[in-house]
Amino acid sequence: MSINKSDLIKELSKNFPSFLKKDLEKMVEIIFEEIQRGLQNNERIELRDLIMMEAKKYKEKYGRNPKTNEKIIVPEKKIIRLKVSKKWQKIINEKK
Repeated sequence: MSINKSDLIKELSKNFPSFLKKDLEKMVEIIFEEIQRGLQNNERIELRDLIMMEAKKYKEKYGRNPKTNEKIIVPEKKIIRLKVSKKWQKIINEKK
């Protein structure tokens, strides 16, 4: 099963019928924008007992093109590192 933003909003509206759908959409947008802003600013995002995210910076380095064996420069970049809480790891690995 995968979930996308619209599925998340539908599920929230089912669980919280007193909220307007447009308010739930705005709330989800704000959450995602704040996570994105934090990662862009090299901040650590932590949702307690759920997940931790941080942007890790990799320096510029030399690599090679495997097709031509030519040396190339791989530019500096950031990746997002995720770490799931031990509580979730336990739940995920439980056998049913």
